Amino acid sequence: MVEWILSEGLTEYEAAVTFMEQRADAIARGEAEEAIWLVEHPPLYTAGTSAKREDLTDPDRFPVHESKRGGQYTYHGPGQRVAYAMLDVGKRGHDVRAFVNQLEAWVIATLAEFNVTGERRAGRVGVWVTRPDRPLNVDGSLQEDKIAAIGVRLRKWVSFHGISINVEPDLSHFDGIVPCGIREHGVTSLVDLGLPVEMGDVDVALKRCFERCVAPYEA
Repeated sequence: MVEWILSEGLTEYEAAVTFMEQRADAIARGEAEEAIWLVEHPPLYTAGTSAKREDLTDPDRFPVHESKRGGQYTYHGPGQRVAYAMLDVGKRGHDVRAFVNQLEAWVIATLAEFNVTGERRAGRVGVWVTRPDRPLNVDGSLQEDKIAAIGVRLRKWVSFHGISINVEPDLSHFDGIVPCGIREHGVTSLVDLGLPVEMGDVDVALKRCFERCVAPYEA
C-alpha cells in the first residue's frame, strides 16, 4: 500500500528533506509503507548534484538549498504542487531509468486529465508543452515551455524527492535561476495556459493516474 499524505499550508524545505530521509530509511527497513507526500513550499531555489553556479543568476532573491537529488537548479514555491515519492524501487524492478520514465509518464497522464499534452524531450529533463499561441522560433518551430520538473535520489533502492507541477506559481520567481540549466526555453503553468485549475484538482488527478503509470510493488 502507498500512503498518500497531504500537508496544508507551506512546508519548510529542510523539514521536508528530514522527513523524506527518515521515511525512506524506514521503508528500506520494512518498518513503514511507501508514501506520496503532496506539499507546497515557500519561495526557494534548490541546487541538484549537477547544478552550475553561473545558473544561479540572482542568489540573494530567495533561500538556496543544496540538494542531493539529481538535476540542476529548480524553483519551488506557492502555487506549485510538489509530490515527493518515497517508493521502493528495488521492489519495482531495480531499474532507475525505467522508474524515472514512469514518473514522467505519471506527470504526462496527470496533465492529460486537463487536456494538456505534456511531452518528453531528448536531453531535457522534465515535461514540456508546445506553445502554438506564441510566435514561432526563427527556425519555424513552435516555442516550448517547461511545466513540470523531476528529480529523485535513491538510498538503499528507496526513492525520495520526486516531481513538481506548476499549477499557479508566480512565474517571475523562476527568473533568478536558469531552470535545469536550459536557457533557450521558458516555463509555464496550468493557469498560464488558460486553465482554471486549482491545487485540489491536480491532487485528484495525480492520485487517479498513479497506479496505471508507476509499476506496482512486487512483494
